[in-house]
Amino acid sequence: MALKLFQNLGLLTQFSFHYFARPVCVRLLYTSSLGRSSCVSCLCTSAGCCIQRHGCRKLQMDCRTRNATTIVREPSFLASSSGLHRDSELRFRLTQLHRPSADEEQDFQRQLESCSTSRQVFKLLRSVEILSDTMAAATLHRVADLELEGSALRDPSVLEKDTIRALCFQLEQDSTRLTEAGLVSALLACTRLFLDPWSTLMVRLVSESQNRLDSGQMTVGELCTLGCAMLAMEGPGSVMLEQAMTQIQKQEPTRWSLPDLIAVYRLLEGCVGEDGKYRDLLNAMHTHAVTVTSRMDPAAVSGVLSSLVALNQMQAMPLVISLCKQAVRHIPHFSDQELTRVLGALIHFGHSDHYFVEAMEKHVPTMAFTYHPETVSKVTQFFSRRNILSTTVFDAVAESFVYRADSYSTSQVARQIMAFGTLGYLPPNAGQLFRKVETILHTRFSQFQPRTLLSLLHACTLVERFPVNFVSKVFSSYFLQQLQDQDMRIERAVLAQLTQLYITVKLECPFYEGPRLLPKYRVKSFLMSSRSLETPVDQQLYNSVKTGLEDLLGDRSFFGSKVLTPYCYTLDVEIKLDEEGYVLPASHTDDVYKRIALCIDGQKRFTTNVRQLLGKEVIKQRHLQLLGYEVVQIPFYEFEKLPSKSRVVEYLHQKIFPHTFRLSW
Repeated sequence: MALKLFQNLGLLTQFSFHYFARPVCVRLLYTSSLGRSSCVSCLCTSAGCCIQRHGCRKLQMDCRTRNATTIVREPSFLASSSGLHRDSELRFRLTQLHRPSADEEQDFQRQLESCSTSRQVFKLLRSVEILSDTMAAATLHRVADLELEGSALRDPSVLEKDTIRALCFQLEQDSTRLTEAGLVSALLACTRLFLDPWSTLMVRLVSESQNRLDSGQMTVGELCTLGCAMLAMEGPGSVMLEQAMTQIQKQEPTRWSLPDLIAVYRLLEGCVGEDGKYRDLLNAMHTHAVTVTSRMDPAAVSGVLSSLVALNQMQAMPLVISLCKQAVRHIPHFSDQELTRVLGALIHFGHSDHYFVEAMEKHVPTMAFTYHPETVSKVTQFFSRRNILSTTVFDAVAESFVYRADSYSTSQVARQIMAFGTLGYLPPNAGQLFRKVETILHTRFSQFQPRTLLSLLHACTLVERFPVNFVSKVFSSYFLQQLQDQDMRIERAVLAQLTQLYITVKLECPFYEGPRLLPKYRVKSFLMSSRSLETPVDQQLYNSVKTGLEDLLGDRSFFGSKVLTPYCYTLDVEIKLDEEGYVLPASHTDDVYKRIALCIDGQKRFTTNVRQLLGKEVIKQRHLQLLGYEVVQIPFYEFEKLPSKSRVVEYLHQKIFPHTFRLSW
């Protein structure tokens, strides 16, 4: 049958491929008849001829003369027309009359998935004689999986192979006889292979898809596949995409299968342009998804979470929580990419689950040396963003870093070290870890993005590792210019990091003799609304301590609150003493012999699972001590245990004046 098609359709031009340095658009008029198209400019009968002879820009589809714009990725190799030499020795053919059995199709799919190169795919294709349209489409998808690299094919010449040319030729000739599932899947596969949208094959597949879409008989899954294909070809403004979405919206999500639900989420990622355009549909999907999360496999959990992030569905927290619970079961089974997406979603939504953390603590140490570097980086980001100090996880990450960091990108290096700084944790192999960091900085300094480099160096100082050899480069005018944004300004959070790095060098590295940070690059306060280098005091805890201090000192005037020091740090409470140890009024500026800084440390200043101060709080207290303050820590877990007012006063007296006897006022 296939051979007769080859012989009888000799009018079709043969398959040829051309490289275009620029996107090429043509003007085609699709008629209601299938298989033929006419160019308004030249009345050619082949889409390929149109491309070669003219550069018209608008595509008019079907008898209603509807406009649609197509965007072609570049660079890519594009099929200009279809055809195959008659003496081809390829044996396979498409069939709709005697389709392979379900078992045969599943076996073919398993063999496809086992192929690790396109050559193996072609060998498998040559070994079969009968293909269904879905098998043919799956073959094209597998070639795309293996050849895609970014937004182009790794080896574009793969499209010139006789095997894939023959397969495309048969899809072109049988376009009207393809099933809906095979038709739209083949169309999507062609877009993934960057085939020319104006080739005869693509023209016929799109035209036939339009006819099937107009009939209104497509399933939700088929509509989603078609939508993804049109999104790739024409972008979010595609008329066919809009038509597919309209049909999807008419159906109740509660009646969809789980694969259909996931497919709609994936489609919405790319086509939601207007705010709230599909809000009702999304809310209905979220409600239904919560009821079926227990049936989701690793790919489904990862896919839905990734879609929720892309769609920024902050109102879908019940679904996020449910997916997180399901993810606990799949942690050993997630692929690296899937786990990376799950962790990224949990970071985005600010959610963590006790059982999820426990499962991660069991699994990560066994996989730290084999995980993809991006997955390891995302693991450390997740724990640091959630302020969770897991020594088992970070010890394993530190060990793997020493041996694998040479293969990490500069961003991955920085993100992993930044996590240690955020949590203020030094692993047992800290010496080896930071020697490795220093080596990377020496060999790859110029490869770091300026802000990434600054964050890395700043993180080192949080755990008392001082990158003196590189600070002079950071304070240079050239580097500071690189930190500027498009408006020639430097963000305040970046200036705060520079300022704290400068203060660190002055206080803890007195031997440093390099450039100084000019005053215009310094901030006045580290306390900011976002990305602050200090954690604001817990107001409820502060009020309780303030009441106790008033009872202890006798009057509110004897201590200052939220005092900004000349060194950018804000003191929760400051008490001044004279040389004899008497408390001075807060407004007193002369004859101050001693200053006491009370750090009223609420829960947010500690890691969530253990009572350890975060790195930014540790460096603050360390610097205050070096500046001459006597630092007194009032941790929440001690203060909250005090049962009465008298016990509060006694506690504060012992903390602030441990060597003096207190008389009752």
